[in-house]
Amino acid sequence: MRTTTVPIALAEQTEIAAYTDFAAGAPAPVREALGIGSLRLGPARALAIREDPSRFFNRAGGFGPGRPATAALAVRVRDFFREQGVPQGAFMIAPSLLPPDWASTVARLRLTEGTRFAKLGCDTGTALSAADGVAALDPALRVGPVEPHQAREWAAAMMTTFGFTGPAMADMAAACVGRPGWRQYAVREGERIIAVGSLFVNGDCADMFGGATLPAGRGRGAQSALLTARVRAARDAGCRWLVAETGAEGPGEHNTSLHNMLRAGFEHLYERVAWVWRAQDDCSNT
Repeated sequence: MRTTTVPIALAEQTEIAAYTDFAAGAPAPVREALGIGSLRLGPARALAIREDPSRFFNRAGGFGPGRPATAALAVRVRDFFREQGVPQGAFMIAPSLLPPDWASTVARLRLTEGTRFAKLGCDTGTALSAADGVAALDPALRVGPVEPHQAREWAAAMMTTFGFTGPAMADMAAACVGRPGWRQYAVREGERIIAVGSLFVNGDCADMFGGATLPAGRGRGAQSALLTARVRAARDAGCRWLVAETGAEGPGEHNTSLHNMLRAGFEHLYERVAWVWRAQDDCSNT
């Protein structure tokens, strides 16, 4: 019987594969300038960017039945973060995939709970059916794929919106345009890019990556148009499922990206906490 529920392990593996390819796939001079390192542990992976002050990309994920987050594996990832010289890194594990002894690993590595993320997913057919119901794009705007000569402008729009302002970070993002497995889209007003989004294809599953809108484009249907364009690209790539993540809503909070995706047919799968390791809290030699 065909299921419309995204396999959780596949959702997690697709997400971390997108992050690691986005960063570690950059040219060698960019990797060296930023201190980018990655570690592959079967379907699980870890990523570190030493010269990124946000620490956002320092993460490990993709844990599941094929590679559970055992204490020994967690120590190996912790050692990777140490070797890369980053001040902190996060373990991203779906709640249902946490091992029974995770509490002891948390205590051993002195992990703390960090940001909470909402994980969303759906089958491609559901998203295609919902495409007609998303917000209409302002007639003054147009959406389309990004060409190689537009890579720098596209990267600047994404990285500036998210607060990753270093020039080498923009170089890293720009290098992703046109890379196998990726599709990049932009919304333009005239010749100016005002909103961006990517799709990362991982076999049967695709990740909605890096959706960002500059202030001039907000409230004009740009992100909904980018969602629709990427859903159609996933269909054309033969993907069965779609996944995405965004910040979880706290009491009284409203995350526009979350609600845009729900309107686009995505289902709220679960909330996941980032389990954060910090070098300053780590007194362990084991």
